[in-house]
Amino acid sequence: MTDKELYTALCLNRNDVPIFAHPWWLNCVCGGTNRWEVLLVRQDDQIIASMPYFMPARGIIVMPPYTKMLGIWFNPKFESSSDLREHYRRQTICEELIELLPSHNYFEQSFHYTFLDWLPFHWHGFRQTTRYTHVMPEVFDQDYLWNNLHRKRKKNITAAVEKHKLEVRTDVPVAHFMELNEETYFRQGLKPYCSDELERLIRESLRCGQGVIYGAYDRDNNLHAADFVVFQEGSAYCIAGGSVHEHRDSGGHILTLWQIVRDSSARSARVDFCGSMMRGIAGFFLEFGAIQTPYFVIEKGCMNIMTKIRLKVSRMTGSRLSVS
Repeated sequence: MTDKELYTALCLNRNDVPIFAHPWWLNCVCGGTNRWEVLLVRQDDQIIASMPYFMPARGIIVMPPYTKMLGIWFNPKFESSSDLREHYRRQTICEELIELLPSHNYFEQSFHYTFLDWLPFHWHGFRQTTRYTHVMPEVFDQDYLWNNLHRKRKKNITAAVEKHKLEVRTDVPVAHFMELNEETYFRQGLKPYCSDELERLIRESLRCGQGVIYGAYDRDNNLHAADFVVFQEGSAYCIAGGSVHEHRDSGGHILTLWQIVRDSSARSARVDFCGSMMRGIAGFFLEFGAIQTPYFVIEKGCMNIMTKIRLKVSRMTGSRLSVS
């Protein structure tokens, strides 16, 4: 079996591999099974660590669209009972994976927030930037969740339900969601971001029972806002969303997020809003009671203007390009 076949077999039986690193996810966002690879460290024919990566153009390793975090997964089956021994073991594994990386001009990966020690990358000439996501902890008491909301968000939710008569449903057609998402980009004067990849991701996640589209509808069956979320055991991730311009003040987007929080609480799952570093958006998620959570973006090398243009073209055409 190839490394990718071994890794695919592993992921079929494990819920602790982050959803962004599962082969079905990578196939959707990278444009096929031949557009991503995975590095493995083995012991006695078993995988003890893995590191998938996306190389859209030769010499360029970057994050795929709609993929918040990748990085290294350590198999908990092989963890040492000694904290110090486990610390050194993980550093050794990191160095093995760094040595296995293909030749590259530029490397950038966002590591899951459970990855805490980037020193081996520092030793090998990589650099690190700390970024933040916003995570709702696992809370089972929905009264506590409501009481922990900022008063402004409580008013928004109450108005959405009582004044605008909105209700949240999960039967939003994929095509309708895509129109809403694209309209949100157009309204800001932007081109929709990787629409084909997003639609593939939504359809596949719905097919395998790990994705849900939440939509806020009024009594006339008008969709005001919608959010696409994926669930994994213990976690929920908000991936994409949008709102209708003429209904932006109805509170539909806030109501759908609140329903996601409530449903995740019932599933005993934390919610990762996959939040922005922008002041206003970060503050918005904090008002839901989310915790600002750091994660590492690890880089090496640089991309000049021509490389960035070629990378953009490669994503548009689905081809691999040589980058000097």
